[in-house]
Amino acid sequence: MKHPPALARLIDALHALPGIGPKTAQRLAFKLLQDERGAAQELSQAMEHALASVGRCRRCRMLAEGGLCPLCDSTSRDDSQLCVVESPADVMAVENSGAYRGRYFVLMGHLSPLDGIGPVELGLHELDLLLAEDRVREVILATNSTVEGEATAHVVSEMARAHGLTATRIAQGVPFGGELEYVDGGTLAHALAGRQSVR
Repeated sequence: MKHPPALARLIDALHALPGIGPKTAQRLAFKLLQDERGAAQELSQAMEHALASVGRCRRCRMLAEGGLCPLCDSTSRDDSQLCVVESPADVMAVENSGAYRGRYFVLMGHLSPLDGIGPVELGLHELDLLLAEDRVREVILATNSTVEGEATAHVVSEMARAHGLTATRIAQGVPFGGELEYVDGGTLAHALAGRQSVR
């Protein structure tokens, strides 16, 4: 059965979101239009408001309302450390760990020439200007453990070294509480390569 055009468009829009397959998109569309019209209206208004008011922080490129995000606006952060991540979700993951009090720079992606994502799209010129301000002492590379993430980390580490800064990479390997027999070979190889002496 073919859906009415407006419904088909809603299903396609929901399906475009990460992690939502065609059946889930259809189920969500049906639920919103069948039982949850009030929630659908609220969702629509929240989306419109967010699209109109949320932009990027002028310092770190995190999602923000206004010029600076709350993290950049805070005076209690450590200006000497700059953690470079791929996405706003990565900022939230690091923040939720409670183990980091420095500043961030959000690339909004990783280098991917085949997809047309190069240094300009990642804001590497803005990052270079930030590194030149002479406040940062350590650049912490927290990009994903993918080929593109590693290539991006390499480029950023070269930028940091060009400014005479220390570039470090977050540790990668066996997760806390993980059992070796369930860890994939690539993760285990990273863990073995990054081993440390026992104190």
